[in-house]
Amino acid sequence: MDNSYRKYIEAQAKIFKALGHPARLLMVDALRSGEKCVCELQSLTGLDMSTVSKHLSLLREAGVVSSEKRGTSIYYRIALCCLDSFLACSSEMIKCRVLQECSMIQNCP
Repeated sequence: MDNSYRKYIEAQAKIFKALGHPARLLMVDALRSGEKCVCELQSLTGLDMSTVSKHLSLLREAGVVSSEKRGTSIYYRIALCCLDSFLACSSEMIKCRVLQECSMIQNCP
């Protein structure tokens, strides 16, 4: 495996690692409906502000979210354009498994 391909795979792994924590996934799922300020995400997760900030920093470094400071508040939004369809697809697969209503995910692009 050449070095550029290895870096590509490592960058992809960084995205999946960033999404691999329940609190971060909860925040990302909330951002699917639109941007939110840090205080909204803190309220949603019930975590202290410093922990939420660390999670958001990791998501930002991986390129999953972007942020914008407005006055004293920081607002986050999803930066990874394909994330919504990925989360919808994985959600459908989980729903099928839990409900045991289907054996295969259909209509995946």
